[in-house]
Amino acid sequence: MIHVENLTKYYRDFCAVDNFNLDVHKGEILGMLGPNGAGKTTFLRMLTGFLKPTEGTIQVKDLSVASDALGVKKLMGYLPESAPLYKDMLAYDYLKYVAGIRGISEDKIPSRIRYLSDLCGLNNMMHKPIGELSKGYKQRVGLAHAMMDDPEILVLDEPTSGLDPNQIVEIRDIIRQIGKEKTVILSTHILSEAEATCDRVVIIHKGKIAADDRTENLKVAGGQENHLRLSILNADPEAVRKLLGSVEGVKQVDRVDDAENVLSIKLSYESGADVRGSVYLAIKNTDWILTELSMEKQTLESIFRQITLES
Repeated sequence: MIHVENLTKYYRDFCAVDNFNLDVHKGEILGMLGPNGAGKTTFLRMLTGFLKPTEGTIQVKDLSVASDALGVKKLMGYLPESAPLYKDMLAYDYLKYVAGIRGISEDKIPSRIRYLSDLCGLNNMMHKPIGELSKGYKQRVGLAHAMMDDPEILVLDEPTSGLDPNQIVEIRDIIRQIGKEKTVILSTHILSEAEATCDRVVIIHKGKIAADDRTENLKVAGGQENHLRLSILNADPEAVRKLLGSVEGVKQVDRVDDAENVLSIKLSYESGADVRGSVYLAIKNTDWILTELSMEKQTLESIFRQITLES
């Protein structure tokens, strides 16, 4: 669907996007993750034809952004971080105005607006001035704007920025619904949003693509060890360290706390291994009482911090 090759963008001496190579597949929800200033918005603006790259190419289906930017834009709906809305207009009138600009025939406009109103949860807001809507509802109006002419690709730049937790969940649900039929690319620095919404994540750091994979694969590749948390009654710390340290796959046994005869242990083990059964059997053959055994996997947050905090 989208092929990006050697894409680079300089602002004078500053390299905002450094040699991006990326393929986005049809029907995929792709999350662009990165700290503020990492290059996410610059990339999206080049993808949608609003910025000219310094070097490299972007191909959307069989069209080149460089030679047919208008044709590419017809395939895309784009919602920037601050939706460009006319705040004095009623939501319905604004969407009708957008439909006219997009060339939708007069007889099809009412049904298209009804569909988008249902999809974006705007039914009770259509006859209110946009300026009186909450930021969450303004974002929904902007999303309906971006979806007006039924684009094949939807590009969203920080779609939940500044929203409260309930609004974030609602917008996330709408994006997932849209993603059943469209290719969606969204940029965000909200990790829970990417983890809950996206099929695949690209992490950008200092203008470079630092990671690109499905979330679960990133968690496995992002670190060399995972952890177990254990709580054990009637156990000597040294005996526990010696016994569990001898279990195959275990790398380290750390004592976390020892309160009221409950020994709390953090056990590190190699990524890809699953030592829970072996640990349980080792403890079962003692007179200790195991009261808790829980797995701590790598999270997207830990992977993100590991990548973006590197010098």
